Amino acid sequence: MSTIDRYAIPAGELGWNIPASGSARFSWDYEDGRDRLLSLYEKGKDKQWNAATRIDWSQDVDPFNPLGFPDERLSIYGTPTWEKLSQKNRDELRQHQAAFNWSQFLHGEQGALICSARIVESVPDIDAKFYAATQTIDEARHAELFARFLNEKIGVLYPITPALRSMIDSTLNDSRWDMPFLGMQVLIEGLALASFGSMRDFAGSTLAKQILAYVMQDEARHVAFGRYALRDYYRQLTDAERSEREDFVVEACWLMRDRLRGAEVWDNLGFDVAEAMVAVESSDHMRLYRRMLFSRIVPCIKDIGLWGEKVIGTYEQMGVLDMADVDLTAMGRADEEAAEAFDTAQAGIAARRQQVAETIAAAD
Repeated sequence: MSTIDRYAIPAGELGWNIPASGSARFSWDYEDGRDRLLSLYEKGKDKQWNAATRIDWSQDVDPFNPLGFPDERLSIYGTPTWEKLSQKNRDELRQHQAAFNWSQFLHGEQGALICSARIVESVPDIDAKFYAATQTIDEARHAELFARFLNEKIGVLYPITPALRSMIDSTLNDSRWDMPFLGMQVLIEGLALASFGSMRDFAGSTLAKQILAYVMQDEARHVAFGRYALRDYYRQLTDAERSEREDFVVEACWLMRDRLRGAEVWDNLGFDVAEAMVAVESSDHMRLYRRMLFSRIVPCIKDIGLWGEKVIGTYEQMGVLDMADVDLTAMGRADEEAAEAFDTAQAGIAARRQQVAETIAAAD
């Protein structure tokens, strides 16, 4: 069966063409390099992995609760609408909510794949080209494993949302070499990293937790790449140039804040969409979730120097300004440790299985 046949609502088109913009830049200085980026490049090479073998895909997943989340994480939980739903309807809602969220992750990872390839082409510095090449491989792997989880374990997909599509379109349509960094590395990847973290920490499905932990190990490097590459460059901008990029940040953050409302799910399952949106907006879980989504973005935007009145005012209005001093380096280390803990656990399981097999063989 084709993936196209698994979409819960028509995808509308089989692909999406964005005309290329900007210049392909070559550098003849092969010894020019910043220590931080070259260190990331070394790490990017060392940390490559195979999604088909590092992850135990034989693990069972409940297709009606593929992430193993408690019902309290559904925005309409506890409302009169929720109380009227049959068990079948609740199962269907859990499945489609997970399918919607992970479909956006999948489409976002393909966007990151295209953007990282564009960075290889357009960034002027050889050290950044080297690292972006490793990220391109990372993003292909992420798209592969999200697609596999959706196709094999959930069985339902949703098309890309207009907000995410608009964000990717704006990022790729800009001819300035730094915009794929800002749009994808800092904003889209930063939001994805925070969302992955929330799901990793609360998911009851071991397979989902494992996938998210391993993807986050890569994504932490990608966000660091955006920070290092842009921090020095943005110090050189004129006030007008910096203002243009701050305008982009403000618009993008509002778009991303509303990206995961899931109106498509409510409409597809026959809910009153307006009523469902009221429940989403008033949900304590959604308020906390939206706030958490900016935990990686706000400190990064401050770190790279796009910290003018417009940006500060936007984050104050969103209620996330206090996240400006979050320690991104410490969060990255924690992401690394979470992935390594899964590796240790997997090695322990494999050793026990081998021991049991040897015991059985000896008994025979």
